[in-house]
Amino acid sequence: MSAAVESALLFDCAGETLLGIAHIPQSATQSIGVVIVVGGPQYRVGSHRQFTLMARSLARRGFAVLRFDYRGMGDSTGAARGFDRVDDDIAAAIDALQRAAPAAKRIVLWGLCDAASACMIYGQRRDPRVVGLVAANPWVRTEAGEAAAYMRHYYLQRFFQKSFWAKIFSGSFNPFRSLRDLFATAKRARGSQPEAATGPGDYIEQMRQGFLAAEIPMLLLISGQDLTAQEFLALCARQRSWASVLGHRSVTREDFPSSDHTFATPGSLGAASDSSARWLEKLCVGSIRTAQRS
Repeated sequence: MSAAVESALLFDCAGETLLGIAHIPQSATQSIGVVIVVGGPQYRVGSHRQFTLMARSLARRGFAVLRFDYRGMGDSTGAARGFDRVDDDIAAAIDALQRAAPAAKRIVLWGLCDAASACMIYGQRRDPRVVGLVAANPWVRTEAGEAAAYMRHYYLQRFFQKSFWAKIFSGSFNPFRSLRDLFATAKRARGSQPEAATGPGDYIEQMRQGFLAAEIPMLLLISGQDLTAQEFLALCARQRSWASVLGHRSVTREDFPSSDHTFATPGSLGAASDSSARWLEKLCVGSIRTAQRS
């Protein structure tokens, strides 16, 4: 384990000032640095301090880490923007980390939810400094996709819950309202059936194209108690183009059956941090294949 120095960094992005927190091990042992990209609307600390704790955990394993605020978020200046328009912010953060930790010649992007989506989209830049991606519960939300995941996971799980049957036997269950909600959800879900179209301008297609363009390994972290993660898996199950991404030899998948969307419990976050660190260590020694296409 390596002690780390934490310091605030101010750096430029298209004329605006971004703020980040760097975690630099005093005795750096890894050639890879990690930029934690934060989804919105959040700032660099994250829910229940998850990004702070994640950064400290990785830094103890010898990795230089930077977590930062996009333009318009947290303490960074500028106008807020969607996660699909933060390529310049990510590039500026990579520059900042490499200035603070010159030994970090190679960079891995770590993102949760729409930050994972942003990291995949960034792949279209083919930034040679970026050699890997950790994507936790990637965001691929559409109205139909959300409804389909809700049908598959919420209603099925509800049927087996004691509280559901207790509500029925107590007389407080309204079957007519529940059926109305069920039919409405089913109607929305029909739009997500096999090979639902995604055009070139669709952010979901940009994610897929970014993965293909970057040709880098990806660690996919999936929470078992998270609707967003289930939407992503459902997309991969119903669309052949996405199934090939999920099943590619460069993609390593780790499942956390009892974890929620943000790995809220200390045990869940610790498991996700350890999984990320182990994968990063393998990447450092070159034991993980790249996403090279023939």
